[in-house]
Amino acid sequence: MTDAPILHILNGPNLNLLGVREPEIYGADTLADIEARCASKASELGWGLVFTQTNHEGVLIDQVQGARGAVALIINPAAYTHTSIALRDALAIVSAPKIELHLSNTHAREGFRQVSHVSPVVDGVISGFGASGYLLAIEAARALASARGAG
Repeated sequence: MTDAPILHILNGPNLNLLGVREPEIYGADTLADIEARCASKASELGWGLVFTQTNHEGVLIDQVQGARGAVALIINPAAYTHTSIALRDALAIVSAPKIELHLSNTHAREGFRQVSHVSPVVDGVISGFGASGYLLAIEAARALASARGAG
């Protein structure tokens, strides 16, 4: 399946601690649990999957730049959502369908979490559905890619 369209799912800081960090907010699933479900869903669609996590802003920006040829890009920028203009600028360059994803409903949380620098440069936002949000994002990515004649 070397010619399969590639879906990139990028995860920002502290998501490596899912299942341990504030499970009452972020749930009990680990990032490995989520990745396994995403890999299965991507495979059902005939897509390859690049699934990454980093705690480093520059690395996340490099990963966004590396996703420019992807069929779609799903990003859970975590705290960088609210702080990184550089991440916003990198995402603006990607022409593939882009979805911003959050496990928690950021609009129901602290005021500083209610501002996203990422939202203005993505096609849509999925927020507040926990780990199942990743599968919702893949379905949305499929619909967007299909509408653009890709994937």
